[in-house]
Amino acid sequence: MPSLERFWAVVPAGGAGTRLWPLSRSSSPKFLHDLTGSGRSLLQGTVDRLAPLVDDRIVVVTGALHLDAVRRQLAGLPDEAVVAEPSPRDSMAAIGLAAALLERRDPDAVMGSFAADHVIGDAEAFRATVRVAEQVARDDWLVTLGIAPTHPATGFGYIELGAELAGHPGALAVDAFVEKPSVDVAEQYVSSGRYRWNAGMFVVRPRVLLDLLGTWHADFAARLREIAADPGRLEELWPSLPRIALDHAVAEPAADAGRVAVVPASFGWDDIGDFDSLASSLAADDGRLVVLGDEGLVRGSDSSGLVVAASGRRVHVIGLDDVVVVDTGDVLLVTTRSRAQDVKHAVARLRDEGRDDLA
Repeated sequence: MPSLERFWAVVPAGGAGTRLWPLSRSSSPKFLHDLTGSGRSLLQGTVDRLAPLVDDRIVVVTGALHLDAVRRQLAGLPDEAVVAEPSPRDSMAAIGLAAALLERRDPDAVMGSFAADHVIGDAEAFRATVRVAEQVARDDWLVTLGIAPTHPATGFGYIELGAELAGHPGALAVDAFVEKPSVDVAEQYVSSGRYRWNAGMFVVRPRVLLDLLGTWHADFAARLREIAADPGRLEELWPSLPRIALDHAVAEPAADAGRVAVVPASFGWDDIGDFDSLASSLAADDGRLVVLGDEGLVRGSDSSGLVVAASGRRVHVIGLDDVVVVDTGDVLLVTTRSRAQDVKHAVARLRDEGRDDLA
């Protein structure tokens, strides 16, 4: 199918992925790594997935620290397609900056924001969903993609589905965005059929996004437009921007005001938030010991779980179930899948000890 006319992809490439330490670090975050065994990093996979929709109409927003690495991985894009934010200010600033630049460049554009570190199982189904969302967004809706939950996850936010949207088959109004629930509440959400996972994917006209932001954060929207009008002021104005996620700044209040639509989707999605989810994505749930990296370096006996072989050293695992071993050469992590969320505490301790070189 042809690309979507005047549709732009915005790819926020930020975050340190501390639950995937020591593979993912502040100096080399998870979006720069191949976590699927495909030979492509998550960032490259994201751009590959979007290219049939947008051709070369892509804006990647990343941190200044990662600018060179991102440009190396996306060598086919012109330098101006990669925008560096001077410091992390959360998703609203990053996506809002791209929106402000696109508003001036192509006032009739529609943009879709898709994080650089997500894994999508069915790329064709993903693109079909985006095509529906793009049509809805042309009627000035803020549109999100609602992922069909496969289990009562407590690590994701949820979207409460409302009424069908008149004139747009396959889209519904959003009644509310719901924060990460308890296990009992998540089970109720999934069994009701009225909720979808919130993957943070949004499709919207840049003007609409900035006008909505201006409704609740007028100075924020004005500063982003000032930067777009005079990019030379980026360093001056950037530190004054609030640290807030797009969900909190715009999506939640806009949903309360009846301005948000959702396109429910089933295309297989994971944000690979920790080593447990990484193990699942690599099919470690069948009782095997799976390897990310050089499989020839790893030997397992009566063991299951995940080994990340990234140092060139041999790894032998004997008699351990649901183990996680990550060997990067300078750091060796050994834990279990059930304790995968606790990896972030090791990173915090390193920083307390002044070992930012390892964090």
